[in-house]
Amino acid sequence: MTEAALERYDTRLTTPELVILEMVAESKEDASAQLARTMFEAGRVSDLDGFLRHVNSREHQMATGLPGGIGMPHARSDYVTETSIAVGITKYGHSLDFGAVDGPATVILLIATPASSFSAHLEVLATIARSLFKENFRESLRRAHDAEVISELINSSLVFFDH
Repeated sequence: MTEAALERYDTRLTTPELVILEMVAESKEDASAQLARTMFEAGRVSDLDGFLRHVNSREHQMATGLPGGIGMPHARSDYVTETSIAVGITKYGHSLDFGAVDGPATVILLIATPASSFSAHLEVLATIARSLFKENFRESLRRAHDAEVISELINSSLVFFDH
């Protein structure tokens, strides 16, 4: 999908309002809750507690840590109104255990898709994971220090995702 098409439908997967810089969280559940709140406040999640139950249930099934310091909690949920990604960049010196074999996460991406969007959920996960396996992409996210830049990096990595 072209950038113009993304803007025309205003269905960007993330926006600066969905980015938390200098995140400090007590646990992976706390990080997910902080990120989910941004989605709820943006009208992308209709029931915060219900959505978090789905995220935490998914997290208990399998670890969502990726190599390179990435946490990628995700859920399909009836409470998600549009496919969205909220991003947390942890404050320097802070990290969270998402179960990755190489250690804790400093970049957390909460991915939310409507319950009916099974193929879209898998496509977003696969597409963003491909980008996150590239060290320069992960470093760009960590070093951006700007919510607009971070949301643009995420959206441009998913520019061919047709939702």
